[in-house]
Amino acid sequence: MKWYQGLALVVSVALAGCAAPGGGADGASDGASAATSTARTAPRMPRSGEMPDVAVSELRGGQVAALEAPADLWERVRRGFAMPDLQGELVERHEQWYTTRPDYIERMVDRSRLYIFHIVEELELRGMPTELALLPYIESAFNPQAVSSAKAAGMWQFMPGTGRDFQLTQNMLRDDRRNVLGSTRAALDYLQKLHDMFGDWHLALAAYNWGQGNVKRAIERNQAAGLPTGYNDINMPAETRNYVPKLQAVKNIIANPQRMGAVLPLIENHPFFDTVDITQDIDVDVAARLAEVRVEDFKALNPSQRKPVIFAAGTPQILLPWNNADTFKQNLAKAAPGSLASWTAWVATETLPSRAVASRFGMDEDDFREMNNIPRGMVIKSGSTVVVRRSNSAAQAVASHVVNNAQLAYTPEIVLRRTSVRARKGDSIASVAARYDLPAATVAGWNHTNARAGLKRGQAVVLYLPVRAAAAAARDGVEAAARRERSQTATRGAVRASHVSESRAERAKASGADKGKAKNQRAGKNDRRADAKPASKSAAKPSPKDSAGKSAGKGGAKAKAEPKASGKNKR
Repeated sequence: MKWYQGLALVVSVALAGCAAPGGGADGASDGASAATSTARTAPRMPRSGEMPDVAVSELRGGQVAALEAPADLWERVRRGFAMPDLQGELVERHEQWYTTRPDYIERMVDRSRLYIFHIVEELELRGMPTELALLPYIESAFNPQAVSSAKAAGMWQFMPGTGRDFQLTQNMLRDDRRNVLGSTRAALDYLQKLHDMFGDWHLALAAYNWGQGNVKRAIERNQAAGLPTGYNDINMPAETRNYVPKLQAVKNIIANPQRMGAVLPLIENHPFFDTVDITQDIDVDVAARLAEVRVEDFKALNPSQRKPVIFAAGTPQILLPWNNADTFKQNLAKAAPGSLASWTAWVATETLPSRAVASRFGMDEDDFREMNNIPRGMVIKSGSTVVVRRSNSAAQAVASHVVNNAQLAYTPEIVLRRTSVRARKGDSIASVAARYDLPAATVAGWNHTNARAGLKRGQAVVLYLPVRAAAAAARDGVEAAARRERSQTATRGAVRASHVSESRAERAKASGADKGKAKNQRAGKNDRRADAKPASKSAAKPSPKDSAGKSAGKGGAKAKAEPKASGKNKR
């Protein structure tokens, strides 16, 4: 182990120091004694490439350097601090933020105890400042499964492109940006490169966060303007401006937790994990069982695996808790080779529907699609790699060219058409997806949101549906729009009818009054005519029937008209 090698190096240096003779024991100061002392301590050059003999007497009285290593890893980290301190308001602000959240510090430290010893050891071997061991606190809180909104992943937060630049494989089987050993190696390589480029650790850290091209251009702009080009001088985004102050704040807490009012959980100066070589594919749960650790603890040390099986050709080493490594080796030697892996990788030689591949390996189609994250209704393209049940217990480990280049491509089994549907009251992405028998995650991806997002009534939701289903959804949308239009039309019609009814009532009232007035005028004229004409026989002897009928008719018409008009006015 590297820490043993470092210890041996210290011992060698100390023993070399023992060969240097000490001064005289009596402390004599006369010339003879001084000459003798000078002669004794003068270096003796080897003759003809040979080392001179060293008398035993020359070793007596020499002091041996202490070999005691700190029991506390924090003390080891403090000894390796080498960056210039950053001062200012931002540092104080972040100090206050961390120190007022002791529960957060405790969670971060507890998570980091699995990995930080390895990082410190790597930094010391490279001669790099141990402050960099604290950087994952800022990047991910030491969570190897962390993923940023910009798709950076792992405890060192590598972007996909930068990860590939530093040989971190990313495919359907594994993501080495989450690998503890691989990502740490890549991060320190990158930081060394940035320091060599800018000659300053603060600028190197800014470039790690913001990108080396951005920092370079910011420096060039200041140079062109005749301005200083230090970390505090160049113009940078707020996130990057706060990046190094955050690290400085954590450094200050580690350096003097008592002064900062913080309590650091103890991390022993001892490796937490050991590496174990594997030559056969092995299921994750089987490896955990052989190591006699919990599956979640095994996954925490081996977070790069995306599938429930580890392919030895791509991941030839696994990490295990220090005290469980030997246990795993012993149990592995006793295990039957055919019992280690129940899954394998298969490369499609032609384009096939998922149900055909599932049937070929005796799997349920839904289980097969879930294992490989294949949406419903998709066909697997030729050349794709999928994980399937291992049918032959004696099968060989999957070849390296398969596991290192595993990619999955699929296409709709039937033609899909982009369709926009309207959300109903109380709808969500999940409910709309279920209505059209689609995975919620897929619908969320089409609409650039998450699977649990809620929707407003009438909000447009983009779907890719089979042509017939899309046509049906379009018809549903048209019918819904027609129903809304009919409802609106009916409402407008009711309002118009009410207005027309009121208008008719007003006109009828006016018409009734005019008719009554005309009838009264006609009756007055008739009365005047009767008075003017001479009496006829019929008039002299009027028929009771006719007289009564005419009076009743005129009087009845008037009587009927007046109440009717009055009634309309009430309405």
